[in-house]
Amino acid sequence: MATNAAGCWQALAQTKEQSILNSIPEKWRISTPLPAPDKLPDCTGGYIQQYLTPREIEITEADAVFITEQTTSGGWSSVQVTEAFCHRAALAHQMVNCLHEVFFDEALTTAKALDDYFVTHGKPMGPLHGLPVSLKDQFHIKGVETTMGYVGWIGTFEGKKDDVRARNFESEMVKELRDLGAVLFCKSSVPTTLMAGETANNIIGYTSNPRNRHLSSGGSSGGEGALIALRGSPAGFGTDIGGSIRVPASFNGIFGLRPSAGRLPYEGAANSMDGQNTILSVIGPMATTARSLKLLMQSILERRPWNHDPMVHELPWRSSVEKDLQGVVKESPSMLTFAILRHDEVVQPHPPVSRAVKSIEEILRRKGHQIVDWCPPSHKIAHAIAKEAFQMDGGEDVLNNLALSGEPQLPQCFVAKSTHMTAAQISALNVRKRQYQKAYLDYWNSTSECTHSGRPVDAIICPTAPHAAVIPGRFRHVGYTSFVNVLDLTSAVFPVTHADKDQDLLSSTVSAGYPNRQHEDITLDSECKLFDLAKPQQNKLNFSSDDPFVYDGAPVGLQLIGRRLEEEKILCLVEYISKSWSELS
Repeated sequence: MATNAAGCWQALAQTKEQSILNSIPEKWRISTPLPAPDKLPDCTGGYIQQYLTPREIEITEADAVFITEQTTSGGWSSVQVTEAFCHRAALAHQMVNCLHEVFFDEALTTAKALDDYFVTHGKPMGPLHGLPVSLKDQFHIKGVETTMGYVGWIGTFEGKKDDVRARNFESEMVKELRDLGAVLFCKSSVPTTLMAGETANNIIGYTSNPRNRHLSSGGSSGGEGALIALRGSPAGFGTDIGGSIRVPASFNGIFGLRPSAGRLPYEGAANSMDGQNTILSVIGPMATTARSLKLLMQSILERRPWNHDPMVHELPWRSSVEKDLQGVVKESPSMLTFAILRHDEVVQPHPPVSRAVKSIEEILRRKGHQIVDWCPPSHKIAHAIAKEAFQMDGGEDVLNNLALSGEPQLPQCFVAKSTHMTAAQISALNVRKRQYQKAYLDYWNSTSECTHSGRPVDAIICPTAPHAAVIPGRFRHVGYTSFVNVLDLTSAVFPVTHADKDQDLLSSTVSAGYPNRQHEDITLDSECKLFDLAKPQQNKLNFSSDDPFVYDGAPVGLQLIGRRLEEEKILCLVEYISKSWSELS
C-alpha cells in the first residue's frame, strides 16, 4: 500500500527537489536562467569556468592523482580543495540536474579535521587524504538520505519508515573511503529503479549531458558521469549490473571501470533486486583520467576490504602485473594482441562509434601490436540470459518500491511486471550462464593459435554502446555492455572521440564486413523495452538524416575488456592506449 495518498507523491517529490537546491549556499546559486540547449549545448569548459576563480579552476581541473600529490604533501589544504569542488558541484547541478544529496558543510568540517591531522602528525591520514569523492545515490552515509530515485524512499531507510538505521548507517565503501582520508561531499543522481540507460526520476527530473544538453548522460550512474564531466568531482564511485558505469563514462567523455564481482566491497549499499545473484552488480570507480581509476582501486584494496565484506576476494593489488606488462609494451609490442569486436550481430554501431573503433585499431597497429577479429559465441545468448536474470522476480521489487508513494514508472525503466521464475527455472538459467561462460572461455583460450605470442588474446576492444550519447528516450540496446556482466569480465571505458555532423553522415553507416545491414529511423515506443529482441526494429538502430546535427559533439568512449579479475592489467593497458591516442591522433 502506498505510504502517501494518491496524488501526494508530487508534493513530496517537489519538496525534496527544492531541498536539494536550498542546500546550495546562496553565494553559489546562478541568478540568471541557463540559456536553452539550442543556445548553449555544451556547458563544460568556459561556460562553467566563468563562475569560478582562477584558483578554483586550477584545483578542479586537476585529476585525482595530482590533487592527492598536493594534499598529502601540504601543497594544497583539504579545505581549499573541498570548497572548490563543492562550488563547482553546486554549479553542475544547476546546469544538468546531477545531484540527489548535498552535504557541503559536513564535507568542509571533515576537510578541516584532515588539515588539523596533517599539522599535528606531519603526515596525511591516508593515500586519499583531502580528495573530494562523490558517490552514486546507492551508498548510505551517516546523516544523509538515500532515495535511489524513489519518492517512496524519502524520509525512510530504503522505504522502511521506522528503521533505526535511517540516519546513522554507513555502507562499507563509505567507511573505507573515510579511513583513507577521502572527503565525501555529495551523492549523484540515478534513474528510479537503477534499471535504465538514461537518468531520470520523479524527484529531480532528467539528468542531461553537459557536453550536449540535448542528449542523455546515460545510466544508471548518469549523475556521477555528468558531475565528473563538469569537473564537479575529481573522482567517484558508481555501480554496474548491465553497463551502468561504462555507459555514463562513454556518454560523458570520462573513464570508468567495471571490475569483476568481489573485487570491491558492496556490503551495505542499497540496490535493486537485492538477492538476485545470477548477475551481480559491482562497484567501480569513475574519474577524469585512467591513473585516477588506479589510485582509487589500489587505495581501497590497501584497506583489505575482504576483512569487512564476505563477498570480496582476498586479492591485494598486484603491482607485478603492471611491471611485467609495461616491459612487454616497451620491448616486444608485437607480443601484445588486441581483439576487435566491431559488431555484436544485434545492433550495428553508429558512424562515430565505428570511427572510434577504427581509430584505436590504427593507433595500436602503428605501435606494433597484433590485431585480430573477435568472433565469440553469440552475444544474443548473453543478451537473453541478462533479460531473464533482470526479470526473475517478475518486476516485484521495482513495482513494490514505486507503490510506496504511488509514483508512476518512467518509460526509461526496462523492468516490467511479468511472471515470477520458479526455483527450477532460476537453476536452469544459472546452468545456461555457466555453460555460456565456459564456451566463451574456451573460445578465448583458442585464440592462442593465431597470436604471435602463442598466448590467448590480451584484451578486447569494442563499443560501449552502438551510439554516442543518445537523444532522450532513444536508449535501446545494452548488449555491448551486458555480456561483460554475464561473463563477469573486467572492463574499462576510455574516451576516444566525439560525434561530428560533418564526418558522421548516414551514408557512412554501412561498415566494412556488414554491407547488408541498414539503419532506419524508428518510432519511439514506450513498449519497446531495452532487452526485447522480439521486435525486428531492435536490429536497426534509430538514425535519421537530422540526427548527426543533434548528436554533434556527443562523446564516444570504447571498452577495453580483459578476463575475470584482471583489473591491474586492464587499467595499465587503458592508461597506455589513452596516452598513445593522445600522442598519435
